[in-house]
Parts: sequence; structure tokens; C-alpha cells
Amino acid sequence: MEDYPKTLLEFAERFVTEKACFEYLVDFRWPEGFCCPRCKHRKAWLTKRCLFQCSHCNFQASVITGTIFQDTKMPLRLWFWAIWHLTSQKYGTNAKGLQRVLDLGCYQTAWTLLHKLRRAMVRPSRDSLSGTVQVDEIYIGGEKPGKRGRGVEGKTLAVIMVGLKGGKIARIRLKLVSDASSPSLERAIKEGIEPGSIVQTDGWIGYAGLSKLGYTHEIIRKDASLGKNLLPKVNRVAALIKRWLLGTYQGRVEPFHLEYYLDEYTFRFNRRTSRSRGKLFYRLVEQSMLVGPVLKKSLHDRE
Repeated sequence: MEDYPKTLLEFAERFVTEKACFEYLVDFRWPEGFCCPRCKHRKAWLTKRCLFQCSHCNFQASVITGTIFQDTKMPLRLWFWAIWHLTSQKYGTNAKGLQRVLDLGCYQTAWTLLHKLRRAMVRPSRDSLSGTVQVDEIYIGGEKPGKRGRGVEGKTLAVIMVGLKGGKIARIRLKLVSDASSPSLERAIKEGIEPGSIVQTDGWIGYAGLSKLGYTHEIIRKDASLGKNLLPKVNRVAALIKRWLLGTYQGRVEPFHLEYYLDEYTFRFNRRTSRSRGKLFYRLVEQSMLVGPVLKKSLHDRE
């Protein structure tokens, strides 16, 4: 049974202590009770350092080892407030806003928190889209005249995949690509869409090989130049993404970090029908326990 606070008041009353946050994470880590990572024994006792010491092999296990919280020097309460604020805001928050709300002394602390949490917004082994899926590309950074595939300085190309259900948008997948060539587009589609699905695109040559990959390829329009598009669901998502980046982050997103911002948008969009924002809080805590540690250094390294 999914257990989460449904309002800010419930959240504030429930997670008032470190112990309450710790116990909440324990339920995610060992939902059926403690299990020693080394010997699989079920009994343990809790040390003063909040480590579970196995009563059989004496191995000490931490509830946050191997998670996004590993090696953190910040209280779990601070993490929980950051997660609640990030998920309860309809359009998200930027580092300056989080710094102000949590009264953090350092902007970099807020920035690091948000980027680590964005890493957790992609669920490991998440399901691919299936059924009917519309696919197109979007240049983030401004309009691009002419044909696709011609590189433009200062702009980043992303593939938008929009799953349809009953003619309406169901779920989406977003993937950055280096160019609009067949290898790049096909790689993105294979990662985001199940074989056997119906993939609707325009007539760009980069999609020409989809049938050979096991997809039913439907060309909605043959002209690949920019202009009137007959892929309205993709166009709608593209417009919403640009508006979101501009409104929440003032469009100031570096290409190196862009994919993680798109992961955040996907996380929010695919859960847009949740009745309670607490459900998003629950999901992000859950996924934070499944995603491995994120080194601070990796947030700044450029590959």
C-alpha cells in the first residue's frame, strides 16, 4: 500500500524528526522487514549510528547505502523538504527558489540538491512507450529555419516521443541526440519505444529504417521542412517544454545539464493526473532509493 502525506500540513506533522524520515526510508529499503545484504538473515539490531547490525554475521548495513542519499552530510529532514517542495510545485522550482524556501546559506547546496534529485527522476528499467507513438524533433534554443539535420550553433536537438491512448496524450519520452541522422534517431526510438508499436513521423529520411527495426512506420506528412506540422500532439508537448524551461528556469539551461531537466519534465508530465502532489513525493523518494549514489563531481564534469 502506498503511504504518503497528501497535504503540506500532513507532511510537516509527519516528518518533524530525523527518526520519522529514517523509518520512512527503512520501509522503502526493506518493505518486508530487514534482510542482511551479506547473509540474508532477517534479524538485526540498530546501533547508535543508525546502522542495522546483523545478528548472524554482524554485518552493518545502512539504509541509505547505494541510494541517492549515500554519504550525505545534510539531515534527511532537509532532503525530504527539498523533495516535497520540488514535487508540490506544479511547474517545479529553480535553485534560487529552493535556497530561499529552505533558508540555505549557499546557492550551490540548493543547486546540487536539485540536480541529484533530477537523477532520481528516471526510474531504473522504466517501461517503454507502446501502441501508437508520434515522434518528432525539437531544437531547444530557438527556431531553426530550413531542413532538419543541419547543425546550428547554440541549439540542442531532442527527440520527442508521445504515446497516444484513445487519441489523447498518455505518456512521453524525451531524448537528446547529437544530430538528426538515422543512427541517432533510431537509437533514441529503440530506447523509448517497444518494437511492434506504430510510430508516426514526418517524411524525414532519418526515420526511413524504422520498419526494418520492427516498427509499423506511418508517415503523416512527406515534407520534412519546417512549417505546418500534422503531428499536433508532439507540437503541443514541444510548446509546453519550451514554455516550462522559459518560465521556471528563464531559459538558462546549459546543454550539458539539459537532459536532466528533460527528465524532470517527463517525470512531471507523466504524473500530471495524480490527484495528490504527495503521490509525486512518494514516487521521487521511492526512486531515490533505487538510483545509485551521485557524486558531486559528476554534476560538474563535462563528458
